[in-house]
Amino acid sequence: MNQEVVLIIFQVVVLILAFSVHECAHAWTAWRLGDPTARMLGRVTLNPLKHLDPLGSVIMPLLALFYHWPLIGWAKPTPVTGRNFKNYRRDDILVTLAGPASNLISATIALILLLVIKHVVPGGVLAIATAMALASHIPGVATENLPTLFPVALFLYFVILINLLLFVFNLIPIPPLDGSHVVRHFLPYKALQLYDRIGMFGLFLLFLVGGSFIFSVFFSPLLATFNHILFTL
Repeated sequence: MNQEVVLIIFQVVVLILAFSVHECAHAWTAWRLGDPTARMLGRVTLNPLKHLDPLGSVIMPLLALFYHWPLIGWAKPTPVTGRNFKNYRRDDILVTLAGPASNLISATIALILLLVIKHVVPGGVLAIATAMALASHIPGVATENLPTLFPVALFLYFVILINLLLFVFNLIPIPPLDGSHVVRHFLPYKALQLYDRIGMFGLFLLFLVGGSFIFSVFFSPLLATFNHILFTL
């Protein structure tokens, strides 16, 4: 199978899993804080079919792959009934932040597992270095005579890469992303009306105008930190 196709398959699988973890975290946190809405709708699950959104989970990632953008997107929003919370503002913010937090935790777990492979598995360093090079689209990477666990290392590095992308992406304060759900709690009524009208237009404007700047400022240093830990520990 063509190497590029294999890399795409790995990324798509990791992205779908990341979406599922993200939305399950929203739903589970809402349930624990007193709102059973998402749980009754079957959203406290890692089953991707319960979470995927045609635009954000299919079309957006395909566009990202075609135009060589960062592989990001979004899943079907988790339904929340705010009146079930004891403290609406606090609990709604906690539910909102649970999604990005789950992506950061997933990336951290993958980092720990890669460190275990690096120090315990024979050839682990080579497997990880090759995985990082392939995921970074470095040309001319040799893929012969790699350790048996190389696919696992590649999968785990994509878990780091994609979950960090989703962590940064979802915290951008533009509707309908998670960051906007936090910001809207602190806006006056008239400003909130205007803010909600931005909607998807603001998101596509972000990709056309300022997406690369935001990812270079926030995502690149975060990924560099994870890479540094992987190299030095």
